Amino acid sequence: MSVTSAAGFSASGIAAGIRSSGKLDLALVVNTGPHRTAAGVFTSNRVKAAPVRWSEHVLAGGELAAVVLNSGGANACTGSEGYRDTVATAARTAASLGVPPGQVAVCSTGLIGQRLPMPALLVGVDAAASALSTAGGEAAAQAIMTTDVRPKNTHVRSAHFSLGGMAKGAGMLAPSLATMLCVLTTDAVVEPATLDKALREATRLTFDRLDSDGCMSTNDTVLLLASGASGHQPSITSFTDALTAACQDLATQLLADAEGATKDISITVASAASEADALEVGRSIARSALLKCALFGNDANWGRVLAAIGTTRAQFDSERLDVAINDVWVCRSSTAAASRSTVNLTEREVRIQVDLHSGIEQATIWTNDLSLAYVHENSAYSS
Repeated sequence: MSVTSAAGFSASGIAAGIRSSGKLDLALVVNTGPHRTAAGVFTSNRVKAAPVRWSEHVLAGGELAAVVLNSGGANACTGSEGYRDTVATAARTAASLGVPPGQVAVCSTGLIGQRLPMPALLVGVDAAASALSTAGGEAAAQAIMTTDVRPKNTHVRSAHFSLGGMAKGAGMLAPSLATMLCVLTTDAVVEPATLDKALREATRLTFDRLDSDGCMSTNDTVLLLASGASGHQPSITSFTDALTAACQDLATQLLADAEGATKDISITVASAASEADALEVGRSIARSALLKCALFGNDANWGRVLAAIGTTRAQFDSERLDVAINDVWVCRSSTAAASRSTVNLTEREVRIQVDLHSGIEQATIWTNDLSLAYVHENSAYSS
């Protein structure tokens, strides 16, 4: 189960010396064809890292032969020199593989504001190319980890085609097309426009609804490469369904590995006037630091939920809101119902249900609690 699970892909992960710890820090994923169709979605943060700007540019052609990824530095806010470093990384990768530089995407993750150690990185690119293997997916997933505790891989198999994938992310997880670095692969035959449409729909329903800490990265990237090696061209519906399953699997792993988290929280907003309303309410609840702290302390404080709902522009009657926490309806018609002391919060999973009584639409947002470990980890991130 990895980014090489689909036919037509090889990968590697090596220690190039970018990170002082000596851990794996450079990954390479290569599409060996026969097709090189690709699509991508990126952060909408207006402060975009150099690799994001480069990868957006090369994806305009709808084809990728390879993706090179590094941990140990985001190459964000590094000026024109940082962009030249990204171009040099793509060029070195292209030369090592014998492909056009314009078919090489670049992804970086790590501390913002510092340039990468280019001599080590460029030598590492050559080593990563030499280490390519169809069994290299696991090492590649390890090489892109930063504060992640474990690598994140997926494999979805249909009757006639497969999808593989890897992702990294444990903090700065907030919606906006993508929420981390992710490379997805498929051996299906898919046209560029269809690939792009399917990826945007899959990310909309999965990664875009993961809101761990409300912080949006400068480097968020999700790339999808199609080799066509299966020879099968699925319908857009069947392909999108399989792709969504792969993205959901990775999103669930990201949630479980969020920095310092002790609770995995789903927030389902039902009976909304529109899906947009349900999403806005869910995001507002997910970003309530007061609620996150309460849940960390095993306190089913439904008042924090109502307060968060009230800050939105969604359509609802403020006197008709219902809230359940782990299936206990602690609030009915915007007043106390079952005692919150009856809610069992000793397990990691927490389910919050909200009924707006305003329509028929619903949506779910996933988030985590706010723990002492999260504060400690981020207070020491750059030290």
